[in-house]
Amino acid sequence: MSKNPPRRPVHPGGLLRRARQRMGEDLSAAMREDPAATSKVLVALMYPGVHAIWAYRVAHAMWVRGPAWHPWARLLSQIARFLTGIEIHPGATIGRRFFIDHGMGVVIGETAEVGDDVLMYHQVTLGGRSRGRFKRHPTVGNRVLLGAGAKLIGPITVGDDAKIGANALVVDDVAPGETVVGIPGKRHIGDVIA
Repeated sequence: MSKNPPRRPVHPGGLLRRARQRMGEDLSAAMREDPAATSKVLVALMYPGVHAIWAYRVAHAMWVRGPAWHPWARLLSQIARFLTGIEIHPGATIGRRFFIDHGMGVVIGETAEVGDDVLMYHQVTLGGRSRGRFKRHPTVGNRVLLGAGAKLIGPITVGDDAKIGANALVVDDVAPGETVVGIPGKRHIGDVIA
C-alpha cells in the first residue's frame, strides 16, 4: 500500500460518479459479509459501520488537501465518532469494500493502512505504541478478517488473507494467509472464530 497519489483536478461529474460507485461497493460489501443484511436500503440507513466509512472517506479527502483542512477533517471524524461509536482518523488509509460489522468501539489510528475487502468486527483497535510523527500504526493487507476485540498494536504488517481471532493481541508481523489467536497472538492452524 502506497501513500496517496498526487491530487489532480477532477470534474465534478466524475467525482460524483466515483463517490456513487464507492458507496455502491461499500453497500455490496456489507450485503456480502453480513448474512443479516436483507437490503442495500436497510444497510444504507441502519448500519453504523457503513456510515463511519462514508464519513471517513469525506474526512480523508479533506485531510489530504493539506494542513489547512486538518481541523475540519478532524471535526467531521469526531462527529462521526459521536454518531456511530467508531473512530477512524482521517489520516488513515483505507482501501475499497471495507466493512465494519456492528462497529461500536472500533479505533483506527492516523498512520494505519487497511487494504481492500477487509472485514472488521466491533471493538477492533489498530493502534500505536509510541508517540511521534512517524509510522506507528498497523498495515493490514487485502482480504483480512479482524475478529471482535482484536488489538493490533504498533507498526506491524498483517499479510493478505490473514485471519486475526477475537480478542487477539497482535504486536508482531503476521504472514500472508496466517491465522493468529490469543494473548499474545500466536500462530494457529485452521479457522478462527471472529
